[in-house]
Amino acid sequence: MPWHSRPITANCSCIIHSLEGLPAYLLLPVRRVNHGLGTSILLSLAVIVGAIVVRFIVAGLGRLAAGRGWQRSESARTRFWITQAINLALLVAVVVGLLSIWVADAGRFASIAGLVTAGLAVALQRVITSFAAYLIVLRGRIYTVGDRITMGGVRGDVVRVGFMQTSVMEMGAPPPSQNGNPETWISARQYTGRIVSLTNDKIFDNPVYNFTREFPYMWDEMGFPIKYGTDYQRAESILLDVARRHTDEHVQKAKPALEQLRERYVLALEIGLEPRVYVTLTDNWIQLTLRFLGPVHGMRAVKDAMGRDILAGFQDAKLEIASSTYDIVGFPPIRIEQGPPAR
Repeated sequence: MPWHSRPITANCSCIIHSLEGLPAYLLLPVRRVNHGLGTSILLSLAVIVGAIVVRFIVAGLGRLAAGRGWQRSESARTRFWITQAINLALLVAVVVGLLSIWVADAGRFASIAGLVTAGLAVALQRVITSFAAYLIVLRGRIYTVGDRITMGGVRGDVVRVGFMQTSVMEMGAPPPSQNGNPETWISARQYTGRIVSLTNDKIFDNPVYNFTREFPYMWDEMGFPIKYGTDYQRAESILLDVARRHTDEHVQKAKPALEQLRERYVLALEIGLEPRVYVTLTDNWIQLTLRFLGPVHGMRAVKDAMGRDILAGFQDAKLEIASSTYDIVGFPPIRIEQGPPAR
């Protein structure tokens, strides 16, 4: 009797027995659903759980290394690059593993990959752009952990670089440089205590100012208004003596760094590293501007020590710093009349 003319009863054994006559090409999907789907799900879960376990092990080893002194300087950067390489390897392994489990036919894989890629490009445009920026950050020389940068109106030290976001320990800035939103309440290059998260795709839309990547030194200035008639040459000598005393070590370290910078970029022939004083004549006083080189990290401490020594030197030399005050040089004539006594 043909299989389609056999009676179908409520007995499960009869149903199974009735399927024995089905053609093989019709029974194949049923077997795949019964056996292949469950196996694929279990294998997929095993791949994901394995990646998570490896990630936790790597994180634990990272914390252990940090406790043994891998938290600073080059050790922290080495730990960061090792962690990023492992994260990328795990991501690739998970993607390849899942594809090999669920897609066996190469032609079918190409079709599915094309459809998925097109859908992701539309629905997750910002996410894909941020991940692409992450890859550019890793392979380029834009920034890495420990660098002091300004990006997207945020200034600070990079403390973490992820697949989608970069975390920055925010710091303040002198009032003329405060252009962020919101502006910080710290009027110097020191931490505010806030961790700011920025999407990596900011590197495509905004300039990235890196203070430490290529040349970990910066020039700064201090202005001193001196009254007319004061020995400004003596004041200039005091400024240069103090600046040389506090910056000579940094100048010597910056010279080889500047030579390395010249090998990578076309720079001006003359770049002065030694302190220098510039004189500007104004309507009210003589403006002495001290320009000097110092480290990016710790510049405020250098300026504080210099300011104290300069103030002491001016006091010893009897030099006064001018201020925007007004001298009253004359009064109009004043006549006071006394009226009759009140009754």
